[in-house]
Amino acid sequence: MRIFKDLNIDFLGKRNLFYLVSAAVIVAGIASIVFKGLEFGLDFKGGTEVVVRFPRAVEIGELRGIMRNADLGSVEIKSFGGETDYIVRTELKGEGSKISDQIKVTLDKAFTEQIEVLQENRVEAKIGAEIRRDAVIAIFVALIGILVYIGFRFKFIFAVGAVAALFHDVLLTLGIVSICTGLIPGLNLEFDQAMVAAFLTLVGYSINDTVIVFDRVRENLKLFKTSPLEPLMNKSINTTMARTILTSATTMVTMLALLFLGGEPTRGFAFTMVIGIITGSYSSIFVASALTLDWAKARNAKITF
Repeated sequence: MRIFKDLNIDFLGKRNLFYLVSAAVIVAGIASIVFKGLEFGLDFKGGTEVVVRFPRAVEIGELRGIMRNADLGSVEIKSFGGETDYIVRTELKGEGSKISDQIKVTLDKAFTEQIEVLQENRVEAKIGAEIRRDAVIAIFVALIGILVYIGFRFKFIFAVGAVAALFHDVLLTLGIVSICTGLIPGLNLEFDQAMVAAFLTLVGYSINDTVIVFDRVRENLKLFKTSPLEPLMNKSINTTMARTILTSATTMVTMLALLFLGGEPTRGFAFTMVIGIITGSYSSIFVASALTLDWAKARNAKITF
C-alpha cells in the first residue's frame, strides 16, 4: 500500500509550536498528579481481594449494596473475566484470612446459590511500597538501557533526543491517565501492575518508532553528506510517515478491541496503551528529531556516519 507518497511537510520548522503543545499537556498532567493524584490499586496500597464465581449473572449494584452493609470499609466490586465472576476488594487486611472469610460469609448469607471462591489474595502495604519502588526503577533502567543502545547503534546525540522523547511520552501519558481518572464511568484507571506493564510496553513501542526515523536519517546522512541537518531530518520523517501511520493504526485497532471488549481487568492497560500509541507516534514525528536537532545546534555539532 502506498500512502503519503511525495509528502513534503516542514515538521521541524514548526517544532516550537509542538514544544508548546507538549509543555501545556505535561504541565496540566503534573498539576493533576500533584493535586488529584493517581488511584493506586491493591497491588500498591495493600488490602484483601477475593475472586468469586456465581452460578448465574448478578447485578454489580446488588453486590455493592450487600457489601456496603458488611462493615468492610471501602469495598470495590468489579466483573472479572466471565459474566458470573467478580472481584471483591477492600483496603482492610485483618489477621490471617479474617477479611476474606468475612466477605465469603456475607455473600453466603445474601445468596442461596453455591458461590465458588476462585482466588484469595492479601497484599501488605510494605509489599505495595516495594512494588511501587521496583516499578519506578524498572522504567528508569529501561530508559538507561535505551540510552546506551541508541548511543551505541547511532550517535550519543541521537540517544539524548530519543530518551528525552521517551521521558516526554511517559510524563504525557501519566498526566493524561491522572486527568481521566474518575472522569469516564466504567473506566478502571487504577495504577496497578498491569498499568506498569503498559508503561514499559509504550516505552518499547515509542523507541521502535523513533529508531525507524533515526535509521532513515542515518541513511540520508550517508547519501547526502553536504546537506544541512534540518531539511535532511524533515525528508526522513516524511519518507517514514506511511510506516508510522500504518503501524500505529494497526496497533491502535488491537488496543481499542482490548479496551472495549477485553473486560474490566484489562481496561486500564488498554487505555494506557491507546494514549501511549498516540503520544509515541506524536513524539516520533514532532519531538525526538526536533530535540536532536536543537541539541546538535546548541553544541554546534556536525553529525557524520
